[in-house]
Amino acid sequence: MKSSLAEGVSKTAKINVDEPRTIGFLGEDLRVYATPELVRDIEMTCRDLLLEHSDDGEDSVGTLVNVAHMAATPIGNWVEITATISKTEGPLVTFDISARDALDQVAKGTHQRFAVPVSKLEGKLRDKAAKLAGK
Repeated sequence: MKSSLAEGVSKTAKINVDEPRTIGFLGEDLRVYATPELVRDIEMTCRDLLLEHSDDGEDSVGTLVNVAHMAATPIGNWVEITATISKTEGPLVTFDISARDALDQVAKGTHQRFAVPVSKLEGKLRDKAAKLAGK
């Protein structure tokens, strides 16, 4: 990680709530931003922020998500997700998260990601796959 990664650094992503990001089980008239999609968008916003401060060959994996989804956002609207770095402990980075649409606070919480060299992750996964194949 570069020295520019520090507490207080933030990134905001504007997400369009399209059909793949909505629930469908309540019918077409009640399509709203799905919680799993919100969490995915939070993770991607945080990852994108880390990538801006990563060295070549580094990426990150999510390790903890704690999010309250507080308001529904109908299909066709937008949500802004803001991720702010609240703590860094070596490769472990904690983010404060907030999300809002044009009218409401949609979500708040925290997310943690672990920065890792991609080659190291590849090696660990290769080792695990070999162990699993041997069972």
